[in-house]
Amino acid sequence: MAANTPSPDPTPPDADAAAAVIRQKLDQLYASEPNAKQELTEAEQSPHRSKHQQFMHELSSSGKDLATIQTEWHKYYQSLPPNEQHQVWQEFYESQSLLTKQPLPDAQVLADHKHQATTSQRTKPAKAKATKLPKARNSSEIQSAIRDKITANGKLKTKHHIQSLLFGLGMGFVVVLIFLFGFFNEVVLAPFIQPSRTATATPIITSDSSVAASSTPQVIIPKINVQIPLDFSQTTTNEADIENALQSGVVHYPTTVLPGQNGNAAFFGHSSNNIFNKGKYKFAFVLLHTLVPGDTFYLTYGGKVYVYKVISKNIVPPSDVSVLDAVAGQTATATLITCDPPGTSLNRLIIVGQQISPDPSGNSAGDAQLASSTSTVSSLPGNGPTLWGRFIGSTAGKAISIVIVVGGFLLILRQLNKIRA
Repeated sequence: MAANTPSPDPTPPDADAAAAVIRQKLDQLYASEPNAKQELTEAEQSPHRSKHQQFMHELSSSGKDLATIQTEWHKYYQSLPPNEQHQVWQEFYESQSLLTKQPLPDAQVLADHKHQATTSQRTKPAKAKATKLPKARNSSEIQSAIRDKITANGKLKTKHHIQSLLFGLGMGFVVVLIFLFGFFNEVVLAPFIQPSRTATATPIITSDSSVAASSTPQVIIPKINVQIPLDFSQTTTNEADIENALQSGVVHYPTTVLPGQNGNAAFFGHSSNNIFNKGKYKFAFVLLHTLVPGDTFYLTYGGKVYVYKVISKNIVPPSDVSVLDAVAGQTATATLITCDPPGTSLNRLIIVGQQISPDPSGNSAGDAQLASSTSTVSSLPGNGPTLWGRFIGSTAGKAISIVIVVGGFLLILRQLNKIRA
């Protein structure tokens, strides 16, 4: 019986399976070759090159690029039998231990190190650990944080708020003041202007005989203390030419009669004008609106003094050119015309005076051709250009305005894009 009993199997099935698993893992570990760049370094530093190191040395000396060397090294390694692949890795770790002066690791460490080396070639470097986001806050917490920021964590007192308010109001006042001066300085300065303050020989008139004719024609208005030269040289109704003439005084409108002739003699003067415009008579008629029927004014012309008594006072639009025509029921009149309200060109103030001295019966007839030339006038002259008009009319002003408009448009588009985003 004992002779027929089979001998036990020297290798248990479980041991065979374990060995197979180990062989499979070893095959996987040595399936990939060491890094070609490191192998090149190893081959050049080794005093006694092995067959594999000599192969890498020859590749290094061939002048080929690293990508080509890597490809040929891979093909060479894959063609090696398993024992020589193991030899390649042994040489690799021996060279690494010599570089770091560390003892050669045992087989398990070699396997782990090799696995890490091959894995690092196939994977990208790990990204830096993401910064932990702050805890999300609800709307009430956000509003509270904003209030604390604005009020300096609640440390602002009432006086600080009052100071901020006063600063804002002060800056607003300065901006408004600059705006008014820049665009409407004619209106702002008009109440403070009296033309006669710059006159060197303001007349003191006690009677008609006390006014003497001067060599230069003048308009004299005792009530508002005005004595200003009259310009009779204009021969055109072009508004630009009239504007230029107004720099030298009050202008006789060329389509109307002259003093001493029957009909209506019309005269234009500034009420208030941009202080940066030329001329010293920008405020000639700024107080003309104070005249009322019954007041008198004087015109000196041709060595004579003509006295007129105010009979009407009206405000008309610039298009009402009928005020240049002869006044119905009157033989000889003089009309003083200026812009109204002072500093604007919206309307025209019309002061009509009836000639009372000398007697109009001695006047000469007016020019018959004046009536036809007056009919061609479409608008009454106004004030000169405003500060804004002068600025926008210049080349620099136009360029700056275009830049501001384009910049504002781009800023609006940017804000809209932010809102949409």
